[in-house]
Amino acid sequence: PGPAEEPILSLPKPILSLPKLILGLSKPILSLSKPILSLSKRILSLSKDERIATYSASMGFFRVPMPVIIDSQVHVWAAETPGRPWYSATAHLPSPFGFEDLRAEMDIAGVARAVLVPPGWEGGRPDLALQGAARHPGRFAVMGRVPLDDPDACASLARWKARPGMLGIRLAFQKERESAWLRDGTADWFWPQAEKFAIPVMVFAPGQNAAIAEIARGHPGLRLIVDHMGLARETDGAAAARIESLIPLADHANVHVKVSSVPLYSTEPYPYRNLHRALGRLIGAFGPRRAFWGTDLTRIWTLVESYRQCVTLFTEELDFLTADDLDWVMGRGIAQCLEWKLGD
Repeated sequence: PGPAEEPILSLPKPILSLPKLILGLSKPILSLSKPILSLSKRILSLSKDERIATYSASMGFFRVPMPVIIDSQVHVWAAETPGRPWYSATAHLPSPFGFEDLRAEMDIAGVARAVLVPPGWEGGRPDLALQGAARHPGRFAVMGRVPLDDPDACASLARWKARPGMLGIRLAFQKERESAWLRDGTADWFWPQAEKFAIPVMVFAPGQNAAIAEIARGHPGLRLIVDHMGLARETDGAAAARIESLIPLADHANVHVKVSSVPLYSTEPYPYRNLHRALGRLIGAFGPRRAFWGTDLTRIWTLVESYRQCVTLFTEELDFLTADDLDWVMGRGIAQCLEWKLGD
């Protein structure tokens, strides 16, 4: 961290001094000092970057214990150059969005960490994401991509997680060419190898619940994470119905779900109340330890007022989530699933 970050380190001090201030208050209010002392200890156990982001989050809504917030998916990318040609010409935003841009947004929103997913338009190359994880190991980790139609890629899996910051793999089957790989045997070599080397796998496969269930049954040691609640671009009632259709996958203990990109799936304004019931049923079925908050921030950039609003949607608007639920949904669950140790 550079000198510019040092003043921010003083920010947690008001929270840590609160118990002293409360000692001078009346007896009923004095009883609040115990949870605040507990919160102070919790904050002190975090890394510096996590403390900065956690403090920022506390300014909007005070919860004890306070969750360490981890975004389960964000894309970062650089400008197209002859040395870094793009696979396709379409990106989420008209300008590049690098990991330093994301880090600035995270500090404002109170997000401690983010899982970086190399975007498809860059061909899935992980170099920029890995650079971000190397520069800010307490804040970024990476889910890389594997060319499933190249069986020679199998050789890379044995040392996949040996690269600093690389925690797993993300596969996309939303297009017909890749979707067919789940049916024609092209992807069959991959699942036993990922299971063998304990590599968590994020799967974006809208409408492919049966295929995911079959993979989960055949490879019970493989950690699978279903992206975006199994949705493509459905909205409102159609989105709620598709979310409901994912619930049977909760019967497989090795299947998890990203409760991500919520603003994309509702035409109502924030807080998208027409999806709350479906979200509650989904999180209830998987349990808070297997349901992970996320944004896919650049994909919903024009749909939200701020990154912070994506946080408060869960911390303030979904009243079926308890403080303990939020601890898991907002970060602890994805950290445990990816074996990304908290406090590093």
